[in-house]
Amino acid sequence: MLRDDLIALLTPVVEEVGFELWELEYAARSNGGLLRIYIDSAEGITVEDCAQVSRAVSELLDSADPIPGYYTLEVSSPGLDRVLRTQAHFARFPGERVAVEMKTALPTKSSKVGRKKFSGPLLNVASSEITVEVDGEPVVLPLAGIHKARLAPAL
Repeated sequence: MLRDDLIALLTPVVEEVGFELWELEYAARSNGGLLRIYIDSAEGITVEDCAQVSRAVSELLDSADPIPGYYTLEVSSPGLDRVLRTQAHFARFPGERVAVEMKTALPTKSSKVGRKKFSGPLLNVASSEITVEVDGEPVVLPLAGIHKARLAPAL
């Protein structure tokens, strides 16, 4: 729940300074938490962009105080192998290679027990599902069943 609250709190501030809040991670630790914010823009992200967002977000976090105790704030680009979490994330990368892990195994033509991991070009994005080409065949994956997904660029 804290993640959703932080996204709702920080998104307007990040957008106000001209960027998109791509992803947010918070991990509580015994020696203080870690708040990672990933930002994006059509022009890419520079170190100066990260510093600008860090200053804006820090001011808001100091005044709203949504995280109890000590924590470290990190702001960076989502990178080439960025996390894909939402329908809008997937919609930006048609034709790109993705790696998807499902919460539960899905039946496939080639496996009676099903499989959880799928990798291949992103063929289609709909409101509640994506289609990935796997072993030359289109495989429809429900967004609600995705455990984690990333872009998987060829290196």
